[in-house]
Amino acid sequence: MRPDWLQPLALVLASAAIGCIAWSGHVLALPAAVAFPALWSMARSRCAAGVLSAAYFLAASRGLPQGVAAFYQSDIWPGLILWLVASIGFVFVHAALWLRQSGCKRALRYAIAMVLMAIPPFGIVGWAQPITSAGILFPGWGWAGLAAVTAGLAFMTTRYRPAAAVTLVGFWFWSAASWTAPDIRWSWQGVDLQLGNSLGRDTSLARHSDLVATLRLMRRPDVATMLLPESALGFWTPSVENLWQQQLTGTDLNLIAGAAVVDAEGYDNVLVRVSATESEILYRERMPVPGSMWQPWLPVIGRPGGARAHFFANPVVSVSGKRVAPLICYEQLIIWPVLQSMLHDPDLVIAVGNDWWTKGTSITAIQRASTEAWARLFDKPLVMSFNI
Repeated sequence: MRPDWLQPLALVLASAAIGCIAWSGHVLALPAAVAFPALWSMARSRCAAGVLSAAYFLAASRGLPQGVAAFYQSDIWPGLILWLVASIGFVFVHAALWLRQSGCKRALRYAIAMVLMAIPPFGIVGWAQPITSAGILFPGWGWAGLAAVTAGLAFMTTRYRPAAAVTLVGFWFWSAASWTAPDIRWSWQGVDLQLGNSLGRDTSLARHSDLVATLRLMRRPDVATMLLPESALGFWTPSVENLWQQQLTGTDLNLIAGAAVVDAEGYDNVLVRVSATESEILYRERMPVPGSMWQPWLPVIGRPGGARAHFFANPVVSVSGKRVAPLICYEQLIIWPVLQSMLHDPDLVIAVGNDWWTKGTSITAIQRASTEAWARLFDKPLVMSFNI
């Protein structure tokens, strides 16, 4: 006779393994996450469902403690605390909606959990969502593919899970055998940098001149628009604006780059577009990183500061007649920004990040894989630019 604790322990270990594999940063590994709802449904109690949900989420986001320690240049404890706090929403939703009774009611409960973790407020920390695998399982299917993977995940919680698993694995193998990365059909080019934590902090003329030289060196002959990472231009001021317009004089280049617009109440994390003749603030980030950037408690205690969250603003922007869906850093890890943008049927997806603090972790690779999966699901060209 097996001990009573053996099955719950096996589920927890399997859940952690699934979190590690699916969120390893390899795009074709994402569909491993479809096993999570099956494990969740096998839990014997609400408490067990919460524990295995925690195991999955913590394993999937395992790079966070090290990344936070690097960002704040501190020991590991602040990162561990944030790691555990961030898991609370995921664990609460999946534990609260767990149902002992099998069948349609349990499938509906899991579907509700998916929706809650995709939109604010729980969606603010809605990382590691199995639904992200839709782009690998059903590339090019768009909203039909999203509906198909949602139905498949729900069926994984019922007695029909063997049939659902076989079907999803079949699509997974087919996709892996024929996988192609998102295409670039227009004259765009993303530039990756390796400037560490100096990007956005070194605002000297020499740094701006170096960036201009990098663009000129790397620009392909057919490129009209180049993309630089988040924070590349530092603080966006009239002086920086004039400097870049002067540097681009004599070229037909459109530059899109990250910057910060600061005022007395806080700041906006933005993308700006600048050319030799004009410039504009193109995009204001919908969801900055909670805690390190977005600090909604500061106004409550009467203190200014922190990045503003423009939750449902500017899902698409216009660049050279193209409808562009921008995603800055953290927005690539959660669900609602990309789906909101896709509702507007953009022509192109652009993704930027300043990820120097993630060195030694899989966070940047996960951001890239998630964004690539969404772009493939909706068959959208993708341009990315990261600093490490």
